[in-house]
Amino acid sequence: MDTCKFISTLIVATSLTACGSNPVTGKKEIQFISENSEIKIGEQNYAPARQAEGGEITVMPELTKYVNEVGQKLAAVADRKLPYEFKVLNNSMPNAWAMPGGKISINRGLLTELKSEAELAAVLGHEIVHAAARHGAKAQERGTLLQGALLAGQVGAAIGGVDQNVAGIALAGAGVGAQMVQMKYGREQELDSDEYGMTYMKRAGYDPAGAIGLQEAFVRISKERGDKGGFLEGLFASHPPSPERVEKNKVTAAKLGAGGVIGEQQYRTRIAALTKAQPAYDKYDAATAAMRKKEYINAKNAANEALSLLPQEGRFHELLGEVELAQKNPQAAVPHYEKAIQLNPNYFGAYLGGGIAQFQSGNKAKAQEWLKRSQDLLPTAPAAYYLGNIARERGDKATALQLYKAAANSDSSYGKLAAKEFVEMDLSQNPAQYIATGAQLDAAGNVIVAIQNRSPAPLTDIQVTPVLVDAGGRAVQSGAPLRVPGTLEPGKQVAISAGLGTLSSAQLQALRIRVDGAKVAQ
Repeated sequence: MDTCKFISTLIVATSLTACGSNPVTGKKEIQFISENSEIKIGEQNYAPARQAEGGEITVMPELTKYVNEVGQKLAAVADRKLPYEFKVLNNSMPNAWAMPGGKISINRGLLTELKSEAELAAVLGHEIVHAAARHGAKAQERGTLLQGALLAGQVGAAIGGVDQNVAGIALAGAGVGAQMVQMKYGREQELDSDEYGMTYMKRAGYDPAGAIGLQEAFVRISKERGDKGGFLEGLFASHPPSPERVEKNKVTAAKLGAGGVIGEQQYRTRIAALTKAQPAYDKYDAATAAMRKKEYINAKNAANEALSLLPQEGRFHELLGEVELAQKNPQAAVPHYEKAIQLNPNYFGAYLGGGIAQFQSGNKAKAQEWLKRSQDLLPTAPAAYYLGNIARERGDKATALQLYKAAANSDSSYGKLAAKEFVEMDLSQNPAQYIATGAQLDAAGNVIVAIQNRSPAPLTDIQVTPVLVDAGGRAVQSGAPLRVPGTLEPGKQVAISAGLGTLSSAQLQALRIRVDGAKVAQ
């Protein structure tokens, strides 16, 4: 079957489809995200994704310099020329990822698992192929195709007379980058990335056998460690190792021929600073694990031990701030966040935690400054929530509602808090937005009013009024106001008597239940 022709026929409603050849494999495929769009997607999402994944490692800039050197050697011989970038992230989880347009990152947690420059080249070459072969772009195209097919189905169903009912802390566009980082590649894409990545290794002067040793090590680690060390959540979640990949790599290496740089000593020398600092990061990981268990004394002790080993690491100071904030000591937290910001002024985390600490300490001006800076680096629900509180306190209702609404889009505790605040502010003016009503007859023919709370907050003092309307929808007669007793929880409904006695069917059709007001239960 001609795949391009089939898919183009499937989504005839669009005029953006085009068939082309994959720039790496040469295979025919549907393409309607242009190269310029790919590059733009990568540029827009690369910075917030790096923030969300730990930020760049600033205490050892030589690591990024080294990784970029190796990456650019490989990029120079790739089949597709893109504005490739290579960054090292301050994250203990072993992982590497690529975005459309050639934006690539590797975590320090993976660097410590590699044994040679050839293995590093194998990782980077693999990620280069994901970008060059449009794997990220194709994932977006598949999503668009799915939406197009769904739209076509809905249109067809409507024509056929069938009724269709279509039912984090990072916010908005920041979530797109997170999805790309966590993207799970298919078997064929992984095998292609291995094969062509090894080809780039050979072209750049590396021994492609490095990719064999790397995969063999990953298969062994997946069996021996399980999830210890974060592999299942990181690299293995998106790039699952397998004996098949090892065997395919052996075939590719034999085809490419032996020889080339392995660079074991070179690699050890270039990452020596990270190797020396690893005990400090081990203590930091122990501290974060203790924080998750709310073992604050253990967390503080481990963070201080990490700091004694690597005092210039801002993330350690930030963690000490988090410990104090978690123990409701915001004033004690502020100096830790200040030091973290001083050491790493381009990472959102310390601004966010510090902004919350400043807010809780009563310093609203500094809180607003830091929270806004955190939002510039990575929009999050907590920052939007606290900035909404600040706007509300100064009487800027429009800004507060906008910020609460943004935060409420997050499925997090802060999202729920923001949703409640939004409802509380908006409820007095738009009660009908949050309360659904209807009327029906009971078995005796009496009118019963059904009232449902569609807000995310418990409501009380709910008042409604039965109203008869004419053919033009104008009120011609009102009944007595009705009050719902007690509190109505989110999603719950009650039925109360309308106090109207019996009505004719015509009167019932003309009956509307007006929502007069409600309050958020405290």
